[in-house]
Amino acid sequence: MEFNLEYLIRDNIKSLAPYSTARHEFTGEASVMLDANENAIGSPVSLDIGNLHEPLNRYPDPLQLELKKQISNIKGVPVENIFCGNGSDEAIDVLMRIFCEPGIDNIIILPPTYGMYSVCAAINNVQVKEVPLTSDYQLDIQAIADAVDDRTKLIFICSPNNPTGNSINRQDIEIVLNNFDGIVVIDEAYINYARQKTFTTQLVDYPNLVVMQTLSKAWGLAALRIGLAFASKEIIGYMNNVKYPYNINEATQKLALQALKNVMQVNEWTKFTIAQRTWLEEALAKLPITEKIYPSDANFLLVKMKQANDVFTYLQSKGIIVRNRSTTKGCEGCLRITVGTEEENKKLIEALENYPG
Repeated sequence: MEFNLEYLIRDNIKSLAPYSTARHEFTGEASVMLDANENAIGSPVSLDIGNLHEPLNRYPDPLQLELKKQISNIKGVPVENIFCGNGSDEAIDVLMRIFCEPGIDNIIILPPTYGMYSVCAAINNVQVKEVPLTSDYQLDIQAIADAVDDRTKLIFICSPNNPTGNSINRQDIEIVLNNFDGIVVIDEAYINYARQKTFTTQLVDYPNLVVMQTLSKAWGLAALRIGLAFASKEIIGYMNNVKYPYNINEATQKLALQALKNVMQVNEWTKFTIAQRTWLEEALAKLPITEKIYPSDANFLLVKMKQANDVFTYLQSKGIIVRNRSTTKGCEGCLRITVGTEEENKKLIEALENYPG
């Protein structure tokens, strides 16, 4: 099957003249910057990180090149194949604006799955086709094939999946990639916790592949809101054209650069979280209210419980917040429980051991 990217892209996006600044067009070091109508005197606050003392009166790098270089070193993906967004939600939205004609095109999602795919589709007036995962939360290959029509532009596959926690069978994903002539988006927000390898290593094999990751989970930077997308340089080029010019602010870029120097620390945290996930699973399994714990490759567990709604309310009364997924199709009677610190996990188990139901 020959992939045709230009055929998929909306005509207005192909002809778009993107917003450009003088700093898009300049490379090198400038000592006098009189192009962007900034306040040249300074700013009332500055960014202080270590020995860095930087005023915030200048606009940030619109293409985040220093940040992307550091991400490239860690991920092994060339800079031109990286998109940085204001959370992964921006990448989802930008992809829909590039590929989906409002009121005409459709996407396929595989529930139970991440809710923002359908929310972004609704905002962009894009039809959503739902193809439920199988009873063991894997792809229904034939049902996906049957759902695809000539207006299907995007298929979103979350792996490890949220809210179920499991990884999707790699061979099944490859079947979709090989047989769908649209864009396959693999959301790898929880990949650091998984046994399965990332699909970023196969970008050269699949021109229709987009892989999303985030710095919000294993990297512990949820407050900074940095989402990543990896794809062919042609797709990344369109994403950069469509995004807002300064979508990642200067403070976020500098803080992320500092954080990305601590790969070893993040690896240690990830190992600790996985160990705590095992401890939590074993502790939950001993509770009489626990009916089933689903296998997880993420930093959370999906747990089917007796009286799930009542347990959820009871935990709230104890100041413990989990996610109630009991009304989600395919997750009936389930709570999604994030793996916390050792102390938090023990408090959760202690509370559940004393559940009066």
